[in-house]
Amino acid sequence: MPHPTSSGQLAAGEREDAQVSRLLTWLSATAIGFLIGIGAKAWFAGHSTHAWVLWSFIGLIALNMLYFASTGNRALQKAGMIVIVGLLFTYLIASGGESNTGPLWFYVFPPLLFYLTDLKTGTAVLLFCYLVAVVVFQFPGLPLVSAEYSMDFKIRFFAALTFESIFCFVLEASRLKARNELLTLAETHEHAARTDELTGLANRREMQNRLAMEFSRYQRSGHHFSIALIDLDLFKQINDQFGHDAGDDVLREFAGLIRTVIRQADVAARWGGEEFLVLLPDTSLLQALTLAERLRSDVSRHAFRFRDQALPVTISAGVCSIAKARSLDDLLKQADLHLYNAKESGRNRIAPRVRSQETDSSPSPSP
Repeated sequence: MPHPTSSGQLAAGEREDAQVSRLLTWLSATAIGFLIGIGAKAWFAGHSTHAWVLWSFIGLIALNMLYFASTGNRALQKAGMIVIVGLLFTYLIASGGESNTGPLWFYVFPPLLFYLTDLKTGTAVLLFCYLVAVVVFQFPGLPLVSAEYSMDFKIRFFAALTFESIFCFVLEASRLKARNELLTLAETHEHAARTDELTGLANRREMQNRLAMEFSRYQRSGHHFSIALIDLDLFKQINDQFGHDAGDDVLREFAGLIRTVIRQADVAARWGGEEFLVLLPDTSLLQALTLAERLRSDVSRHAFRFRDQALPVTISAGVCSIAKARSLDDLLKQADLHLYNAKESGRNRIAPRVRSQETDSSPSPSP
């Protein structure tokens, strides 16, 4: 049975990306409201140039929102927001904002940056912003730099920003670790819910789901499929004579043989006790009979042993195609009837019989 080791993580990642995009849309709308208010305050305070610069960032944020709404590109939405916020904070540090309080807005950047990016990218961007701040603070005479800050302000600013950045990094690293552990745990439970613990094959519930999916596919597009219901002959005698540990070994070893015979698209399940069910998509009745006969022949030739004792293991199987049935229940009932006929006919055989099968022990052609 194929083991989708990453499907759960992909789905969770998709949901998380969608959640981040929704949050980012709300943050963008909130940022526009703040910029409108702060720009208006600057305008009425007589800082018209500062107000127009702040309002120009409203246009950039709005363009980023419109681009995302038209394309749905989440990666560019996040990158665009980071660039816009980075440019805004660079301007606030260089200009000082009002009363040299512009750099204080930079404290918003680390948590936003680590939330929108991975730890490595966030750290790299943050270090670059640190470098920009150092250059602005140390060289106030540079072009476009109009603010000057006291040494006391610089020390307090970098000390607080460094503490906040480390704190955000640790929190985000802890969050990601907990998230990955939860995803792994959920995937383990999901796999356990779909898998038979002893054999590693699909369990009955998973097979029922697969059968329902295959039947829906057959109804939609007419793709035929077949099933083989398999039973280990006289399995109770093995348990009684050699013990349940021997029986468990036989079940595990037989499951391994099934895996060597079926295709990647096929699904094998432990149907219950010593019964197994194999789902064969896009397979006719004759092809399914051929595969079942090959499995029967492999089992009869295989040397099953437990603690150096040979175990007499053979199988019987009932095969049916959806072309011969009206529903899934009918399909399973017919396979069960064929299995009963195979056992009544002497076991170690496949039912229904086909003309090419002349003897019970005759080797089967490869499917």
